[in-house]
Amino acid sequence: MDERVTFSAVTQAAGLLRGVAHVTPVLTSRQLDGLIRGQVFLKCENFQRTGAFKFRGAYYAVSRLTPPGTSGTVATISSGNHGQALALAASLLGVLAEVVMPRPFSRSKYQAVLAYGGRVIETANRQTAEEALQELLERERATHVHAFNDSRVIAGQGTVMLELQGQVADLDVLLAPVGGGGLLSGLCVVGHQVLPTLKIFACEPNGASDAEESIRLNQIVQVPAPDTLADGLRTSLGSRTLPILRAHLEGVLTVAEEEILAAMRFAYERLKIVIEPSGAVALAPVLRKEPVLFGKRVGIVLTGGNVDSDVFVKALEPGC
Repeated sequence: MDERVTFSAVTQAAGLLRGVAHVTPVLTSRQLDGLIRGQVFLKCENFQRTGAFKFRGAYYAVSRLTPPGTSGTVATISSGNHGQALALAASLLGVLAEVVMPRPFSRSKYQAVLAYGGRVIETANRQTAEEALQELLERERATHVHAFNDSRVIAGQGTVMLELQGQVADLDVLLAPVGGGGLLSGLCVVGHQVLPTLKIFACEPNGASDAEESIRLNQIVQVPAPDTLADGLRTSLGSRTLPILRAHLEGVLTVAEEEILAAMRFAYERLKIVIEPSGAVALAPVLRKEPVLFGKRVGIVLTGGNVDSDVFVKALEPGC
């Protein structure tokens, strides 16, 4: 897949997603505004289908790979949101999704993939998952839909920013979490097409902080054993996302685990919404009064709301 991610590709994705993906709301908070003496706008992808932004990219990728109503199979490796999104997208478009899930994984996410119509193949770890995927691609002649290193997926995720700029005018700063960089790459392509002066910051956990080093060195740096509650951010950048982020990002903001928990708790207690740890990473810089945000109009992408109950309970514990 050598196709570049362009603004026109994102607008095409938006057309295909119209009436299929939800138009997610933007929330505001006087308390958040007061912390940075500016204005904060929360793009709530926790209200998207399957509970996360991933549905946008998965649906657009599958719609481009296989015409609706034909037989076929798409496959991926995922232990979380992408697997659920691909399962639903495939079901809606009349194909089968095979999701390879390396252990350990959340039982609730496993059940969700099945409920959305996907088939799950369990493996012992990530290495055996890669082997299982290759066998599947050869045996079933399935088409691989990568979670983030696919231009169609990136274009689909970019519709988040296309939608946001239609809801909120003249943003100064955009914050979004970074794992593999698919979402953030789409945000960058659209953001700087519409708002050339927009400052875009990646947000990542201290326990999986590879993006800043990857961008500095212009090569993919991997954290051998990422240690963070934000399971969606434990992966490294991809060959397609790295050059986009290098060209567009203003910087990278890292966040401690206790800040992630505090952001989840704030969202629940003050905003009355549930957000997953990965999304909380982008909210944390506002709560700690990051200086670069002062006096600015700040957009924040809350990526999803799929959080395991034990993690959510931990976030609500006193002293976290």
